[in-house]
Amino acid sequence: MITSDQAISGNGAHDMIRMTKARLTAGIVIGAGALVASFAVAPGATAAGPDPNAPTQVPSGINAAALPGATVFGDTPADTPVTVSFVLKEQNMQFLAARVEAGIPTSGYLSVGQFAAEYGQPPAHIDALTSYLAGFGITTTVYPNNLDVVASGTAGEFDQALTINEENVQVPQQGFGPVRAQRVYMNKQEPLLPYRLASFVTAILGLSDYGPYVSDVALPNSHDQPQQGSSNGCAAQFGLTNGCHLPSFFASAYDLAPLYARANGSGQTVGIVTLAAVDPGSPEYFWSNIADVNRTGRFTVDNVDGGPGAPSKAAGSGETDLDIEQSGALAPGANVIDYQAPNTDYGFVDAFMTAASQNVASGVSASWGESETYFDAVVRSSAEAAGYAQSFDEAFLEMAAQGQSAFTSTADQGAYTAIADLGTTNLAVGTPSDSPFVTACGATTLPGTTFLSGPAGPATATTTAQRIWGWDYLWGAYAQITGAPVSVIAQFVVAGSGGGYSTLEQLPPYQREVSGAGIYHAVQYLTPVNDTQVAPGLTEPTAWTVNPAPAVTAGVTGDGRAVPDLATDGDPQTGYLVYGTSVGGVTEEGGTSFVDPQLNASAVVIDGYLGHRVGFWNPVMYRAVATGHDAFTQLSTAGTSNDNLFYTGNPGAQYNAGTGLGLPDLAKLASIFGSGR
Repeated sequence: MITSDQAISGNGAHDMIRMTKARLTAGIVIGAGALVASFAVAPGATAAGPDPNAPTQVPSGINAAALPGATVFGDTPADTPVTVSFVLKEQNMQFLAARVEAGIPTSGYLSVGQFAAEYGQPPAHIDALTSYLAGFGITTTVYPNNLDVVASGTAGEFDQALTINEENVQVPQQGFGPVRAQRVYMNKQEPLLPYRLASFVTAILGLSDYGPYVSDVALPNSHDQPQQGSSNGCAAQFGLTNGCHLPSFFASAYDLAPLYARANGSGQTVGIVTLAAVDPGSPEYFWSNIADVNRTGRFTVDNVDGGPGAPSKAAGSGETDLDIEQSGALAPGANVIDYQAPNTDYGFVDAFMTAASQNVASGVSASWGESETYFDAVVRSSAEAAGYAQSFDEAFLEMAAQGQSAFTSTADQGAYTAIADLGTTNLAVGTPSDSPFVTACGATTLPGTTFLSGPAGPATATTTAQRIWGWDYLWGAYAQITGAPVSVIAQFVVAGSGGGYSTLEQLPPYQREVSGAGIYHAVQYLTPVNDTQVAPGLTEPTAWTVNPAPAVTAGVTGDGRAVPDLATDGDPQTGYLVYGTSVGGVTEEGGTSFVDPQLNASAVVIDGYLGHRVGFWNPVMYRAVATGHDAFTQLSTAGTSNDNLFYTGNPGAQYNAGTGLGLPDLAKLASIFGSGR
């Protein structure tokens, strides 16, 4: 076992991360609980096996003191309320993953009780854990899936139960700013449990309340001017730029509208997982006064783990507003549940576990995440448990087993997701969108003209056809209005659809069925330089050199999960209206964070249209494309007019890392789902 006082370095650490993220497609399951059982040397162990009561380390969550610039300023008062989630090991996980990646038929969907009996921990194990914690005065709530035990107590009680010391830590702003400065508590030592309990625990989350996540929402360029002569009625009405569409545009552009004749989401439920509080009344105002839809479904808020606190712009309430507004408008008959949780590792996991354990929402989406590079760095720095990532996989697998469709956004920094949180310039994708058990959503740019104005005068930027979202098309105009060279602009205007290849998750079987998933074409404007050690055993670049006119190159990927799976319009320059009291009223925004709630709403409309749940989209989508039953338009042109700042189209192939399978025709996709292909 790797403990908190052992340096994590070299290839061995990377292999450990890969194992603890459940490399299921390789046919081996080694979760965090299994690692405890395999590697822990328990005091008192004999040839007959380990001592069941021997203290054994368990992977825990964020260690805020290990983050750059963190300062410890004393012990956490013993009476501080603390919520801790014990994520338990999913049984028969290899078998379940194989079923999910192959596509579970409608007839095979499970209830929560059936899932718990087959894949959750047995009641005897759970009773043993809860009884142990009760001995220290800690109360517990067991999720119906038998995979998550949420414990409530004080810092002093958890110190005794887990043989740790909680301390207070001041953590400065991380990355380029999205991860704000925070004052938090955290555990000084790795927690201990008796071996008999540690052997079935994946991770202990919540011993720190640090919030590492940022939403995938993007704003239009600050130099935008109102669109001139626009045919976009929304833009004309509000005097705004191209990023002024309503949800009805999505329904028309991606062929959801024809399904409304038979289904509008009535009888279905949309689940939104978010880490900031909704602005009270904002979604209702948007639906009635801006989107002008006849909402008949109910909207409710479920505060997971006590909720995220008061709404605020800084916390990301605008993200929550838009997710609810978009999904509720596109599925006006559906109920919407806002699963809002604290911006913490335990909060994020518990929100997904809640949506899975309730099994009420037939579609669930989230627009928050972090880069794989950031995750890798904090694991190597002993600032996060490697087993933490497996917790998301467990929740997504449960949803798939129950027929729930799940969607996540892929971030808004193009091929360079780590620039936002770790500040490194390497190619990187985000997590949890890298999970092979969730549908990852990318973004495109619509054709049109952007009008900019700056200190050096006005300029325009025109796109003549829908393309992969990448703001390289704005660089020339931005240089013109500011007087700065493109080589400088390119290093600071880094925005586009998250996409690329995972270094932590393997290429799932369904992606191997289509052409293009294992190859890429690229236009390398930005060449990473200045290699720097950013964590023990991890060296990454921290700067770029710029080539404003790169040639198209081609390459073969490794064996990593490819993201996204599909894409729709999400460039804020051609994006959508949002209403929120915390952001000052009506704004125009974009980002991949629009795509996942829109597709979430589309999923519940399709479910109603077909009369049954569709479940996990990916196996059916990829199989349909591979066998010629296509419901996608692929943006396959290779070159600088169609890229996410690196990856471009794969001519003649069925997949590229900018748009995945491409732009969906949702009516055709519904037909494919209904046919059982």
